[in-house]
Amino acid sequence: MPGEKEINVNLLDKLDLLERLELADRDGGYEKMKEQLAFEKRCVERKLYQKPPLE
Repeated sequence: MPGEKEINVNLLDKLDLLERLELADRDGGYEKMKEQLAFEKRCVERKLYQKPPLE
């Protein structure tokens, strides 16, 4: 079960995402939001599929 610190980090990441989407909406409306969503998806996929660093 995740600890409080991990939960807070995840919530802060979500807040960052929402703020970026709000900015995209304010700056360019629907088309800009679609571009931002595609970018965010690529970022998540990159994190999801990256190999953990060797220790």
